Amino acid sequence: MTIARLPPDAINQIAAGEVIERPAAAVKELVENALDAGASSIRILAEEGGINRLLVEDDGCGIPRDQLSLAVERHATSKLAPDANGHLDLLTIVTMGFRGEALPSIGAIARLAITSRAKDADQAWTLRVDGGVQEGPMPAPWPNHRSGTRVEVRDLFFATPARLNFMKSARSESLAISDMVKRLALSRPDVAFTLDLDGRTALKVVPEGGDAASQRSARVAAILGRDAAADALVIDTERAEVRLTGLAGLPTAARGDARHQHLFVNGRPVKDPLLKGAARAAYQDVLARDRHPVLALFLEMDPKLVDVNVHPAKTEVRFRDPALVRGLVIGALRHALGSSGIRSPQALGQATLGALGTQTGFGMPWSRGGGGGTLSPYRPSHLPHQPPAGAIEAGREAGSLLAGFAEPMARTSFEAPTDLEVPVVDETSYPLGAAKAQLHATYVIAETSDGLVIVDQHAAHERLTLERMKAAMEGQGIARQPSLIPEIVEMDEADCERLVARADEFARFGLGIENFGRGAIAVTETPAILGKVNTQKLLQDLADDLAAYDEGLSLKERIDDVLATMACHGSVRAGRHLSGDEMNFLLREMERTPRAGQCNHGRPTFVKLSLTDIERLFGRK
Repeated sequence: MTIARLPPDAINQIAAGEVIERPAAAVKELVENALDAGASSIRILAEEGGINRLLVEDDGCGIPRDQLSLAVERHATSKLAPDANGHLDLLTIVTMGFRGEALPSIGAIARLAITSRAKDADQAWTLRVDGGVQEGPMPAPWPNHRSGTRVEVRDLFFATPARLNFMKSARSESLAISDMVKRLALSRPDVAFTLDLDGRTALKVVPEGGDAASQRSARVAAILGRDAAADALVIDTERAEVRLTGLAGLPTAARGDARHQHLFVNGRPVKDPLLKGAARAAYQDVLARDRHPVLALFLEMDPKLVDVNVHPAKTEVRFRDPALVRGLVIGALRHALGSSGIRSPQALGQATLGALGTQTGFGMPWSRGGGGGTLSPYRPSHLPHQPPAGAIEAGREAGSLLAGFAEPMARTSFEAPTDLEVPVVDETSYPLGAAKAQLHATYVIAETSDGLVIVDQHAAHERLTLERMKAAMEGQGIARQPSLIPEIVEMDEADCERLVARADEFARFGLGIENFGRGAIAVTETPAILGKVNTQKLLQDLADDLAAYDEGLSLKERIDDVLATMACHGSVRAGRHLSGDEMNFLLREMERTPRAGQCNHGRPTFVKLSLTDIERLFGRK
């Protein structure tokens, strides 16, 4: 077996395969170059999914004629400058690009033409590279006197035809380009972006004005839709010189996949498992596992605290203190979700109006008397925040599992006292208003000062019950089931090390584990709430979570699933008739309970309609 050096063209093609895996990757590299050049406007054009033709044009600083040839040489870049001692600082990278691989990689596998006019230059110049062979520079026309660069790529992968066999359809590649441009446009709301796909304008956004927060909110509305921006919580927190800002969608506005989660580190779009795991952990109390929140989160930190030189595509990063970043993201999202108050997604209200708008006046689904709609003629007999006497006990079935938690856990009262003399208050001034009727023994209709609210009584009480159960559990701790004889679980040695290193964390949830030699763990106790546990599967799931997200999510998710099931079974069911005072007390409890806007599975607990929208239904506006 003989060792031989690879020829230069093979080296370039191998390197190009790492950087340019598909047309969207080429667009990413070229747009990042434009951003680093100080562009304020970027135009992207793609034909046939970018395989036939790609064009990226900007109004940045341009490239001087004498540097065009150097720009397409491997590892040549203007992004890194040596210090006084001639050393390059790879730990303080503040530009999008820095490796000097994008242009030579594209030139090695496609037909590349770079036309640029530098600042103060009187002429534009073009350089061509076909499959690694250079031609030029040569004079070229330029439409105006401003500086800028136009990069055109034709016949992508013609020099590596085998790669074409792995391309998806033109439509799929176009969608990938669109997603990539949207991510880049979200990262820089101060820059105008235009995307044309096969002669059709797929995206056009102008530079946003105002401060950073308003710019990002406006760009999110432009990219993800106004509903996404309106149904989002503002995030702005800082810890140990690491700042997290952006928007986090309400659980009720979640999507079926994670494509709408946009994460940025120092302005760089990234796909980081640590950040995705942190988002999953923050939303696990309010979302089903198959739902994903809409996110646009921006982490800003000293460049020395993050390593962006991890992969040639520059979509992965490594944090010097991952625990700090994970804790910051989880804490900020949970705080926002817990303090969001009573909010209903605007999209739900609009959908409800649309449904009502299809009905005639005679087709309205409720009535004053029979047919399931019951109006409660009453006057409030208690203050909104004074719990009435009597109780409907939720979670009675869980008493044995929680080892005595039945009493403090989920006592929820709806029966109003009759011997209290308290002032009559105008409950329409409260966020969820005053209960006026019950629809089909399932939905509470409440009047507010500016409209009406429709509440799903079971979903709302389910959230109230779960929050009380969680508060009781946090106060008294999780009941544990000790093992008479510790169960020994054999696992991969690396997985064992991950689990033992987090033993203290698992102990808080009632799981006791100890090291039992190489490749084995002794389980000394398990959470009583889980009943009989398959410890082998539980530990393996936890180890997989730690490897993927650096977060042991499975144990808490299982406990939360049990609590959610208990809350569901112990809550007021659909079909139960409630009195006016019972309905009002439910509304008041919702107003002071965190995350009351959605049930345990992420579904909305209420829909709010403004008076203006209702009047518009009847042609009054």
